[in-house]
Amino acid sequence: MSSSIFEDGFSSDRLFNQGYSYTYDDVIFLPHYIDFPTDSVHLATSLSRRVPLSIPCVSSPMDTVTEAHMAISMAALGGIGIIHSNTTPSEQAHMVKAVKSRRIPVLSYPVFKSPSDRIQSDDVFDSSNPYVLVTENGSPSSKLLGYVAGRDWAKLGDKEVKIYDYMVNCTDFTVPWSYDLGRIGEHMEEKRRDVVATARDDEVVDVVAKEEVERIKGYPKLGVGTVGPNGAWRVGAAIGTRETDKERLEGLVKAGVDVVVLDSSQGNSIYQIEMIKYVKKTYSNLDVVGGNVVTVSQAQNLIQAGVDGLRVGMGSGSICTTQEVCAVGRGQATAVYKVASIASQSGVPVIADGGISNSGHIVKALVLGASTVMMGSFLAGSTEAPGAYEYQNGRRIKKYRGMGSLEAMTKGSDQRYLGDTAKLKIAQGVVGAVADKGSVLKFIPYTMQAVKQGFQDLGASSLQSGHDLLRTSILRLEVRTGAAQVEGGVHGLVSYEKKSF
Repeated sequence: MSSSIFEDGFSSDRLFNQGYSYTYDDVIFLPHYIDFPTDSVHLATSLSRRVPLSIPCVSSPMDTVTEAHMAISMAALGGIGIIHSNTTPSEQAHMVKAVKSRRIPVLSYPVFKSPSDRIQSDDVFDSSNPYVLVTENGSPSSKLLGYVAGRDWAKLGDKEVKIYDYMVNCTDFTVPWSYDLGRIGEHMEEKRRDVVATARDDEVVDVVAKEEVERIKGYPKLGVGTVGPNGAWRVGAAIGTRETDKERLEGLVKAGVDVVVLDSSQGNSIYQIEMIKYVKKTYSNLDVVGGNVVTVSQAQNLIQAGVDGLRVGMGSGSICTTQEVCAVGRGQATAVYKVASIASQSGVPVIADGGISNSGHIVKALVLGASTVMMGSFLAGSTEAPGAYEYQNGRRIKKYRGMGSLEAMTKGSDQRYLGDTAKLKIAQGVVGAVADKGSVLKFIPYTMQAVKQGFQDLGASSLQSGHDLLRTSILRLEVRTGAAQVEGGVHGLVSYEKKSF
């Protein structure tokens, strides 16, 4: 009797060469052998050839996902944020500088006044910025004299009085920008202060309140984070492929960007190939990520052009409608496996972009060959995502929109879909809302622990180990029927409470 009768599942090569386009939910890994504890799983990886990460997480360059605050927090966690380009070049460069000038995952935009000014409206105070800083001439670069707390101003009977009549005077209010949360907390305890300002080169960077320090300390402990040789956090930025993007790129390089992502829904174009060559020729030490691609031939063209990383995915995002509107794309599991198989031969890391809804999807993307996962909806709605919270049917939400939505296109993202010169705009995305998720500083560490447990079940102690087990056909897969997918999730209950952490 043939031994093949008793084989479990399929090898990846056999499964993904049958002409089917599989999503993450369509496939399942079969468990392997465990000979190490979960804590021995290492998720260190690379975004691109020269940008190492401690965790395989990248925030997507979408205007409802990644601006400075998200990029700061992703770097603090050991991942990286890619700042969107749906804004002016100067504003995007400013966001890059904001990330580079911080060493703690706090972002405030301090308001500055002089002692002779008056505060006549509470518009200068809000929940994220409850203090006004007082300097000699009201500018960030002049000598800091003290501060005004919003709660103190609210108690004033006469709002016409000048600031010097009620400000809190202090001479030891600032700490170096390089202080970590521990040292800032110690300084507050020693000086008995509820707030301090971080300063770099005698200019205030942030205002940090005691409650903010305590909040972050309550989350899983942060490591060193993703830092460059100069000790500053690493950050990426998206650009397009037009001539004007060369000027945008120059500003980003001056701001200190570590990697640029060419942002296109279909990256296999003469426009992107020429931009890749321009970036590599003009800024030889800057890594450039190309994409998006979903096929081997697409990937080969960009690899030959000189990319340092590949972004994989077309129509797999929760707010993306490219596959419906244009009838073009690929199931994300198949796309990641196919592109990673060819990219690995050239040492080009692959970013699995889209289709991530849970930790299991992350495990599948990484084992199928990706080095990192890029997340949009998974991070949208968090504290660090751009936008204000609203309430809808009693739920706290934030807006989340596809960069192919008409709303986003009106701000400039249409060039991502090669439609900026078209008279008629065709939407390839929608506008929606996602529930409040809390801080990424809390839920990403828990997600990474779940990913480690998935790797342990597969007998893989690292991403490279997972890739090797898959390519040598030791890891086996099967396709799940619709009934199997239902069985693999929560089922058979009248109700249940879902808590991820």
